[in-house]
Amino acid sequence: MNLSYKHIAHFLNVGQNRSSRYFSYFGLGIGVLLLLCSVQMYININQLIKDKNPRKNGFDYISVTKNITNENMGKDNRFSLAEVADVKAQPFIKDAAPLLANQFRAKASAGNIIPFSTDLFLEAIQDDFLDTLPPTFKWQPGQQDLPIIFSADFLEMYNVFAPAQDLPQLSASSIGAVNITVECYGPMGNRIDFRGHIIAVTDRINSILVPKDFLSWANKNLGNMENPPAARIYIKTTDANSAELLSYLQQKDYHVNKDKTKFGRVKQILQAIVSGLGGFAVLVILLAMMLFSFYLQLVIARSKDNLQLLLTLGYSPGWLSKTVAKKWIPVYAIIILSALALTQVVHFIFQQAFLSGKETLSPFIHPVVVLVAAVLMFLCVTVNYRLIRKLLYKL
Repeated sequence: MNLSYKHIAHFLNVGQNRSSRYFSYFGLGIGVLLLLCSVQMYININQLIKDKNPRKNGFDYISVTKNITNENMGKDNRFSLAEVADVKAQPFIKDAAPLLANQFRAKASAGNIIPFSTDLFLEAIQDDFLDTLPPTFKWQPGQQDLPIIFSADFLEMYNVFAPAQDLPQLSASSIGAVNITVECYGPMGNRIDFRGHIIAVTDRINSILVPKDFLSWANKNLGNMENPPAARIYIKTTDANSAELLSYLQQKDYHVNKDKTKFGRVKQILQAIVSGLGGFAVLVILLAMMLFSFYLQLVIARSKDNLQLLLTLGYSPGWLSKTVAKKWIPVYAIIILSALALTQVVHFIFQQAFLSGKETLSPFIHPVVVLVAAVLMFLCVTVNYRLIRKLLYKL
């Protein structure tokens, strides 16, 4: 005879305490819905922030300095070699390079075309951190020509103030025609002049860049400092808005351009909210499962005599456990599939109502959400079966 739940249903006292059963169903449904929506919104946030932060060549480059406060402004706030090595060692940072600065006085003048002169700072960084690298950006001892890469922001600033000083405005292409005399002074007043040529404009680094070989030579021979520590470093990362990166920089009290990481800070706040909601959802699910376990204990306690009779008649505890547990599989399936469908509705409304045409977000829920729903279904059925089996073996 093909035995099933209907053959033993009248032996179980399941008709009473419906309120606790329905409360557990309702709590489980709310918890699953909140958890699935939290997972989907977490994925949405990651995708939207990633789209808001387009990267060149798949990497972000960020300038990092130490925060200067009233307490440490009289100290040396440059990066030691150990600190640079620690930054490089972080798994969310692909590479880091110190931005070396001149340790000697440098002065630039542009002759009769642009009649002005000014003190200036020079910096250098390893070539693979540059977004534009002409083949002529090289220097060797004895060479009088000094190639320079100029910041696009500095050029814009010059063009804003040039008219007020009766100076000509320059484009990125014409600035290379300006002959610049770079005067470098040693500690004893000795002076060496170089013919500077701006050969490229950079959008990545706000500085006046010269070849690293030149700055190393000049710092050693004019500044009497061969390997000076760097006041700032550039980091190379796949995601400037990474929560791990921002947490690390905050922990080290390092300063970064807030505009570069503004989406990451928003991302941290939103992820914290969504994670909190997800944690609350897990708590609701656990409470619902506990309430349902109390209901099952009460059912089996009230049906103790009938169940013992079934065991005496030859029904095995294992078969009874499986048969009784199967009764609630359709209930769990309906609850979780309903929550999954409502999650799809919520996501579709979010995708249609709150996103403009620039953002790209699939109208369908992510496969991870479906996987989470499947895992919840498996856990509910497994926990239910184990609980019933444990209770029956105690009879």
